[in-house]
Amino acid sequence: MENKLRINSIPYLLNSSEAVKYIAQRDLLNETVPDISEIQKNQEVTTLLKGQNKDGSWGKPGGYPIYHKQMVETFKRLRILVGRYEFNKNHPQIEFASEYLFGTQTLDGDFRGMIGNQYATYYTGEFSSLLIKAGYAEDKRIDLALNWLLSMRQNDGGWTVPIQTLPPGGGMKRLIALTGAPSDPIEPDRTKPFSHMGTDMVLRAFAAHTIMRKNPEAIHAACLLKTRFFKEDTYSSYKNKHYWVRFGHWWPNLITSLESLIQFGFTSTDPDIAGALQWFINNQENDGSWKTSYFPGNVVNSKKEFIEREWITLRILKILKYFHFL
Repeated sequence: MENKLRINSIPYLLNSSEAVKYIAQRDLLNETVPDISEIQKNQEVTTLLKGQNKDGSWGKPGGYPIYHKQMVETFKRLRILVGRYEFNKNHPQIEFASEYLFGTQTLDGDFRGMIGNQYATYYTGEFSSLLIKAGYAEDKRIDLALNWLLSMRQNDGGWTVPIQTLPPGGGMKRLIALTGAPSDPIEPDRTKPFSHMGTDMVLRAFAAHTIMRKNPEAIHAACLLKTRFFKEDTYSSYKNKHYWVRFGHWWPNLITSLESLIQFGFTSTDPDIAGALQWFINNQENDGSWKTSYFPGNVVNSKKEFIEREWITLRILKILKYFHFL
């Protein structure tokens, strides 16, 4: 299929950071490149690896019982080191940090602590995805996490953040639960509809796993997810439909969803997929890039945003290449 882009984005990427240029040459141009270990020595990586705590985490203690600062900081760093620079457990600091995250896993299988003692289905999915990419796909602890996630589906087959399924007026109960009493997590109301925010983050784990991406329940949830493109979520967190086109974070958006749906085998003949791809075609910037956010009124033109824009553009082009739009 011919290139459907209005502007050739490759020159933009080849004038980007060395890491972005390297991956563009390897994955988009199919050029022979040195081992990625050379890219893994850059300043961003060096900074991210600094300051690791004795327990394998990063960050300062505090934030608990609602948000555990060390869990959050460790996740943020692994997200870049594993997801962007392709580190894995063969690196001692990555193995150390991975074991720290596994240390937050309960006997049931979920990773607990990101929202107090409440079930964090979405972060269990995201943590599992990173750990799978780091080389733990065959670890029994990953099996435990994915099976727990399957057990936590709504009746419609998708996922929610369980505490959000409380009925209207349940805000005080939610606050009490988050601040430590009662100690037991709130069970989801399974009759409530799925959240595309929660489902996107959970599906990242199944998409990353070469065996579990074939699981019928996961495939069903993936079919649900794509029907929600450009629509508001059911629940209050990241409800606005414009979050679909805010790309600069780990929160669900068109990029994160399509990256997962690729692994489930969807093609551009699917109307939901085609609509998402056409959005990228229609919204390319004049320099060949895409902004980190198209949220109305969200002006982003900082130095950090322009650096992140390079990675966003790279990810979009990899998606377009897979679907033969590039």
